[in-house]
Amino acid sequence: MSAHVSGTEGYAQEAEALIERWRTLSFEDRHRPILDWIPAAPSRIVDIGAGIGTDAAALAAIGHTVLAVEPVDALRDAGRELHRSARIEWLDDSLPDLALVTAKRMSFDVVMLTAVWMHLDARQRERAMPRLAALLRDGGVLIMSLRHGPVPVGRRMFDVTADETIGLASEHGLRLLRELRTSSVQQANRESGVTWTRLMFG
Repeated sequence: MSAHVSGTEGYAQEAEALIERWRTLSFEDRHRPILDWIPAAPSRIVDIGAGIGTDAAALAAIGHTVLAVEPVDALRDAGRELHRSARIEWLDDSLPDLALVTAKRMSFDVVMLTAVWMHLDARQRERAMPRLAALLRDGGVLIMSLRHGPVPVGRRMFDVTADETIGLASEHGLRLLRELRTSSVQQANRESGVTWTRLMFG
């Protein structure tokens, strides 16, 4: 499936190197700015674009139940292998439609999209946002990160602004709770000028 998923260009081809690099990144380091937004009580979380499952595993370890959605076969297989947990369910699905996730008719306390949104073009983002909004239970939080800076060779990425994302979210009943700008936790990215915007919606 992964070869045909728009936005995943470059990931399958580089999976081995990415898996090695991502294994060195901890959940706490990547998400320190937004850890306060993760519920303390056991909750249901969907991690869209779960990669090798570092976040899913950390969330499961503190008692959450996680639906880990990852369309790139090599990354999903590595995640299953690295993080064997009864609290993680892996799913081969992708934005903008999230057909399999939507078919489950589940709602979540937290919807996470880390380093995913900028892989979608404008039309795909418009299709995806109502689906994300529909996954959120009342009182839940949508946590997104937007990447800014040079695009790695072979990847499909778009320059997505916080303002556009906030506007699109508000059209679907999501209101901005917090906006944060941070540098990259990866040294090579920091040196090349990559920065991130974190957006929390409710």
